[in-house]
Amino acid sequence: MSDLPTWAAEMRQLYRAGATSQFVLYGNVQDLVPTVASDKTAGTDGQRHVSLRRFLTDVMFAPFDVVIQYDRGRGIRVRKGGRHFYKYLEAFDAYQGTNWARLPADQAGDSLNLANLLPRDAPRALELINRFVRGSQSLTRVDGEGHRVKAPLKVAILLDYAHFIAPRGDALHLSEHRSQVLIQLLDWASDPEITGAFVASVVITDNLADLSRALVDNPHNAKIKIELPTAPELISYVEDLTVDEPTFQELCDLTPESLASKLVGLSRVNVRRLILRALRNRQRLTYAFVTQLRKELIEKEASGLIEFVESERTLDDVAGHVEAKAWLRQDAELLRRGTSRAIPMGYLLAGRIGTGKTYLVTCLAGEVGIPVVEIKNFRDRWVGATEGNLEKIFAILHALGQVIVFIDEADQATGKRDAGSSDAGLSGRIYGMLAKEMSDTDNRGKIVWIFATSRPDLVEVDLKRQGRLDVHIPLFPPQDPNSRHDLFYAMNRKVGLDLPQDELPRLPDDHGIGGNEMEGILIRALRAFETQPEEDQRPLPQLVEEVIADFRPSAHTDRLELMDLFAVKECTDDRFLPPRYRDLSLAEINRRIAILKSAAGES
Repeated sequence: MSDLPTWAAEMRQLYRAGATSQFVLYGNVQDLVPTVASDKTAGTDGQRHVSLRRFLTDVMFAPFDVVIQYDRGRGIRVRKGGRHFYKYLEAFDAYQGTNWARLPADQAGDSLNLANLLPRDAPRALELINRFVRGSQSLTRVDGEGHRVKAPLKVAILLDYAHFIAPRGDALHLSEHRSQVLIQLLDWASDPEITGAFVASVVITDNLADLSRALVDNPHNAKIKIELPTAPELISYVEDLTVDEPTFQELCDLTPESLASKLVGLSRVNVRRLILRALRNRQRLTYAFVTQLRKELIEKEASGLIEFVESERTLDDVAGHVEAKAWLRQDAELLRRGTSRAIPMGYLLAGRIGTGKTYLVTCLAGEVGIPVVEIKNFRDRWVGATEGNLEKIFAILHALGQVIVFIDEADQATGKRDAGSSDAGLSGRIYGMLAKEMSDTDNRGKIVWIFATSRPDLVEVDLKRQGRLDVHIPLFPPQDPNSRHDLFYAMNRKVGLDLPQDELPRLPDDHGIGGNEMEGILIRALRAFETQPEEDQRPLPQLVEEVIADFRPSAHTDRLELMDLFAVKECTDDRFLPPRYRDLSLAEINRRIAILKSAAGES
């Protein structure tokens, strides 16, 4: 068959070449797959979309005699060639004294009835399948000349939800039953009697990280990722989906190309939900509607692991940080022009708490013109779940085509090369996965990383090096009275006071007040304004001035200075530094950092 999906073409090529007979399919395995059909389920152009399991049975293994599917929930089901399997059960019953073939012969292909008779637990079910497979290879028939010749069956085994059959775990601590199952799977991949026969096994899972490492690292099988559909594939799917929907042309405001580009990042299943939800409710498919619903579906599909950053603010709303804004504006323009070779792989935003790192990214999201997503807490207490979460995140990022990825508190989220035995190696695995993904230069201009942290020294050097996070931008509190007043005025608008700039009281020059402290001052003033007695109403500027007079600056000045110096040390361009830091030598910075760390009780 021509026009196979990329992953299916690779699978067929490997099998025909005799390179392997076991395939581990992972990624977008719960989605629909395009295939060509001539039956009544096809669309007007012969195109249809079916589940992966049906695609494997009807297309990939169409020449096979028997296709057996197994999962722990539904047991053994024979999707094709039920009579062959039934005859084997009859012979097995006669030899072993079992009673598995008690179905009437005309119901031998009934997968549901057959599954109710056969063992569901993995060790016994896989052992039964294994015996059938091996027995099927020794079958014979009589040819036209009366000679008995070999007539082996072509058998395919589909192991669904394989992470429940061979889950991740230390091989030394596996139970006897789990060890038996794992050995059986490894045997099907490596035994010459199986690999040299007309036998194929397919292991299906959402994430490789959820599977036993022995299976994932096995060189005798092929790991093939099923990606989320591309924009051209989505155009084809939308055409098939809407061919019999007379209201589609009436309600859709977007061209097929524009609609497909907005749907990238979704599975076909979710595209179907989005479009049919609109059509069934006569909701117009406008740019805004599709954008909002796509965001909701992707976040839901990602199980809350990512969140789109959407903002009506732009970099014009950021007070101060002049050079940082100028740099980011230039890169935003390069992204819009598609000049990917000139775009950094990523940015490190460093600075003390309250300097507006997160706010800067929020404002960038309102200006840049491509999706900005924040990676949420992807760590999980279950073995392999964290790695699986990262795999899912990476798959969505690649499907989005062009995206900025924001990781806040990066020193806590990104793991360590060597975290010791405190977390069973989890931090090291997180670090390794991120480092590999971030250094792929094919992603330049497609996936742009932004790390934000007040302690860049705690982020692994390899993660923040050139080629991963190329541009390190330090952010500082306002360094002079005018910029301090400009930020205070911006915070005043943010919290909704909207006092004119000339009525806003001045802040003291010696406190090193940052944006978060300014916001706290304004909120306290607003609180006093809303709770004051009616008989003694004072104007808001006066209340702000009173709160400023009572304000006590942070007592943790040493720690704040330490954060400033770490940001200075990480800076990759002098233009980002205030004048008082530009002439500091690295030796002076390190000496002062050592003093401050010692005072803070850090080694």
